[in-house]
Amino acid sequence: MSHWNELPSRVERNFLRLLEIADQFNVRCTCFFVGWIARRYPDLVRTAIAQGHEVASHGWAHQLASSMTPREFYQDAKLAKDVIEQISGSRVLGYRSAGFSVSPDNSWVFDELLHADYIYDASLFPAVCAHGGWADANRAPHQIERPGGVLAEFPMTIENLLGRPLCFFGGGYLRLFPLRLIDRMARRVLSQKRPVIFYVHPREIDPDQPRLEMSRLRSLKTYINLTTTEAKIRHLMKSFQYSTLSDFLLPN
Repeated sequence: MSHWNELPSRVERNFLRLLEIADQFNVRCTCFFVGWIARRYPDLVRTAIAQGHEVASHGWAHQLASSMTPREFYQDAKLAKDVIEQISGSRVLGYRSAGFSVSPDNSWVFDELLHADYIYDASLFPAVCAHGGWADANRAPHQIERPGGVLAEFPMTIENLLGRPLCFFGGGYLRLFPLRLIDRMARRVLSQKRPVIFYVHPREIDPDQPRLEMSRLRSLKTYINLTTTEAKIRHLMKSFQYSTLSDFLLPN
């Protein structure tokens, strides 16, 4: 993080491009902002709000929850929330951890989110993933009861294929799987009366981004099929109805 200021930024144009695509299909999204990014580019937060999207927290410095102590996590989540609220002029209700890094080993995350005055979390990954996951977690939206209160949970959408729980709906998964399969699995989830959560990062519609040095496997996960993302997003926005997570939680 100490070198972030020294690196060229492409987040502004990519994020604004995502908002432009959403506007073309009259889609309203939940935008999880890294707090540091929100502070450096406050106009992105304000533009998202002005266009009717929800802004939520992705932590301050995109650190894995599993790499922090409870106190460090609280400070990170609270700082991000406070800064985004100051910029947006609206209350931040939701949080998503970096890398879906919440697991049975750090369930104290929910206590710290309640302490930081969050209403919902969207960090559970109900299968094994690179940074943890919670394999037996409820796959549908549900409430998590803790000594300090109740937190609404929106787990990442998982569905079985050939008996194996998989994600098809965001990040590297969305880029890896063919669109026809993603569409079919989304309709299967909806037939079970579960909502589908799609997610995308601004960099994933930027196939010309500089390549960083990393392991071959990590490079594959990071850069595979970047040229396909925008077309997939357009198809999915055209094919399904959407709401923000706060609208799902607090319907009019």
